[in-house]
Parts: sequence; C-alpha cells; structure tokens
Amino acid sequence: MEAALIRVEADVAGGLPRFTIVGLPDGAVREAAERVRAAVKRGGFEWPAGRITVNLAPASLRKSGAGLDLAIALAILGASGVLPPRGLAGTAFLGELSLSGDVRPVSGALAVARAVAQNGTSRLLTAAGCAREAALVPALKVYPVASLTAAVELLRGEGEKPSPAHCEVVQLLARGGKAGGPDLAEVRGQGQARRALEVAAAGGHNLLLYGPPGSGKTMLARRLPGLLPAPTLEEALEITQIASCIGLGSSAGLVARRPFRAPHHTLTPAALVGGGVPPRPGEISLAHGGVLFLDELPEFGRRVLDLLRQPLEERAVVLNRAGRTAVFPACFQMVAAMNPCACGYLGDPVRTCICTPHAVARYRGRISGPLLDRIDLQVEVPRPAPTDLHDTNEGEGSERVRSRVEAARARQMARYAHVATAVTGRLDGASVRRLCRPTDAGGRLLVQAMTRLALSARAHDAILKVAQTLADMAGLPQAGPSQIAEAVAFRGLDRLPANEV
Repeated sequence: MEAALIRVEADVAGGLPRFTIVGLPDGAVREAAERVRAAVKRGGFEWPAGRITVNLAPASLRKSGAGLDLAIALAILGASGVLPPRGLAGTAFLGELSLSGDVRPVSGALAVARAVAQNGTSRLLTAAGCAREAALVPALKVYPVASLTAAVELLRGEGEKPSPAHCEVVQLLARGGKAGGPDLAEVRGQGQARRALEVAAAGGHNLLLYGPPGSGKTMLARRLPGLLPAPTLEEALEITQIASCIGLGSSAGLVARRPFRAPHHTLTPAALVGGGVPPRPGEISLAHGGVLFLDELPEFGRRVLDLLRQPLEERAVVLNRAGRTAVFPACFQMVAAMNPCACGYLGDPVRTCICTPHAVARYRGRISGPLLDRIDLQVEVPRPAPTDLHDTNEGEGSERVRSRVEAARARQMARYAHVATAVTGRLDGASVRRLCRPTDAGGRLLVQAMTRLALSARAHDAILKVAQTLADMAGLPQAGPSQIAEAVAFRGLDRLPANEV
C-alpha cells in the first residue's frame, strides 16, 4: 500500500569476478543478479569484468520483489561508463527484467509513483504494462520502456523520445459507472428482498439474506454492485492502489468499478484481514469501496467471523507485526447469506425441517451476537412461487434502481458533508442519534419496538440509520412511523426466537 524509495548504488572494482547485492535483499532481489547479467548481455552491452557490488539504501529496510531489476541494471551500466551520470539524475526506475532484456510490469506501480512524486523526482521509467497506472499521478512524467536497450537509448537521448504515458481517467470513470454484470430485472418475485437490496445500496448498510436453498440469496447478492453509484476519483484511486499491490491492477490504469469479493468459507484469518511478511491486504481490504459477500455464513470459522467486528466499525485494519505496523483501508459493504437451519428448510411451506430446536440454536450460534448486531438489514428470502419463476415479465432493472440510489446518496452527501461521510452506514452512534432524528411519532414507535424486542443500543442506531435512508429514498427530511416500522421489520432475526427463524 505504501512504497519506499530505494537508492541503488553500484561499484565496479578490480579483482576476481563477483556480483554481490547488499542492503537486506530477500530471495527475489538476490536472484536479480542472474536476471540482470543475462539482460545486459542480451541487450548488446559488455558485462563489466571484476567485482560488482550493488548497495540498496537504506540498508535497514528489507527489500522484496523484482521491481528493482531495471534500476540495478542501469546502475551497473552507469558505474561501468555505458551511461553518463547526468542521464540518470532525477529519474526513478521500476520494472522486472527478463533474461532477454524485456522490461516486465510489477505490482504496486501507483504506490511507487506517488512516493516518487512526493520525493520531488519528476520522471519515472517503467514497463508499458504498468505505465498507465503510474501515470495516474499528475505531477510525474511516466515513460514506458519495452526493454533495457530502450531505457538506455532514452537516457542517452538517442532515437525518438517516447511520449509520456497517459490514463484517460474521465472516460474510465464514465465507463465504470455504467451498468455491468447481472441485472436485477432477472430476479423473479422476492419483493421484500429486492427492496432491502435497494435500501442497502442507498445507505451503505450491511445485509444478511436468510432462507431455504435455491431461493435466490446468492443471485440477489451478486446484483448489489450494479445498484451502487460509480466510485469517485478518490475512491477509484484507493481501489486501484489496493488491487495493484497484489497484482490485480487494470491494464487500462484505473480500476473504475467497485470490487465484489466472494471468498470461500475455508479462508484463514490472515486471508480475511491481511498478514504475511511483508504484510499484504486481505479480502476485506480488497473489497474496499465495494462489496464483501460471505455465502453460507455459518460455515465460516467462528474466529474468522469475529475478526470482522472491528473493521465493520473502524473501516480500517491495523496489523502490528514485529518491527512494523501496516494500516489497510477496509471501508466495505458486507452482504451475507445463510440457511435458516442446518437442513435449510426451517419455516419452509413445502418441505419439512428435520432439525431439532437444539440443532437450530447450535447452527445459529456459529454467528456471534455482536457480529449479527452489526448487520443493519436481516431479510428473509422465502421459496419463490412457481408462477413467479415462469413469469415472462421482467422486473425493474438495475439502471432504474441505481438512479434512485444515486438520488438518495446525493441527499445524504448534503446532510453529512460536515462529518466527511457519504453514507449513513459510516456514521458512529453519536452522529447517528444527532443527525438521524425521527419525528416525534417515529421516536415513540422506536421506543416501543426497543422495549418489546429487547434490542441493543447498536440495534437502535441501526434502525435510525435505515429509517433515515428510507426517508431519503422517499424525499422526506425525517423518518416517520412508517419508515421506523419498515426499518424494524428489516431486522428479521431480532424479531424471532432461534427455533422459529
């Protein structure tokens, strides 16, 4: 997520031939010796005879990856007199070298470009595959080079000078905002679930869909990204930087669509929140700015699910490891799906459930109460009627629903501008109670619901957030009794005991 500038120093001295790289290199950096030697020879340059020492400064920082290959090769050519020192001044280099001398793209180009620009360096040479991504930094001239020979010619000023890379940010954002992927019109029936999906998109609320197998829970969840508005430029840059640091960047430069991550339930805690050496972002960070979909929620490990509790509140992950601390953004919208019981047919009007009340409680107990309390919308998805499945009339499409979502979010942007948030789902409890005040009648109804259902303070704030989103969708300044009642109805698991889901 963050890059550190490395100064590559090379010294060519007499003595027995030897190539040494110092400065805490990892295995990939040490192996650069063989790649660089082959690339220099294939490029038509003479490999220096004698002892070659390459120092990577600062020496106290561990170096990893193959992105230093190009800089190491050019430093050696500069030390041996092939390149003039002035040709290397004021330029940064990023790229992996193949044995034939071609420059290959590496991950993290946007982070590197930002670090280069902050250092005051005005020019970056990198592979063509990641040049557009690096060109997202406006204060930097990024030149794509196809090979080590092309880089040397550019630094010497020989041949035709290539044009700096350019990324069409406006066009990419416009294309990314268009509808893509599955359309909500393909869903038959499920009126309440469709309504909940729209509310979740409009307010950035977390959503849990529960119902029997084959009722359409996964189908609904995969249509949520099509309802979300296009990311802003700042959001797109964050999404791009996260994707780039693990090699998922776009060849177009900018990742202009919100991510949708659906990890398997066997993932480990480190795969969810991040980890490793050096620390890498996990699934919740890869879903930053988009949707994290957890299908078959109770099948995930209890420890893994409980790791979601803090990121859902803080919108970031702080990983403390020996000698370093990494902070990864994690502002995602969680959507989960589950069956009502182990066999999946509790409450189904067609098939009989074979689970005992104890088995149902044990199945539900795999999801902790604190995590469930952080899910604003808990909606039942019943078995669709056969007439709905054979209905040839398509429902309302994603494009029309997204227009309403964008209008509701515009109202929220105006209301919450002073707290620097775009959706109510990112407000803390104090801000919710201050900014989402219902009408007097709505407040009395909420007190009655809190008392009768024994809801927590967090559930109280969640109902206020959802009710205010419903009011924004209806064009009302405050949530009234009807919005409060619908918000309470959306918390289905809070209203039913464990053996009556």
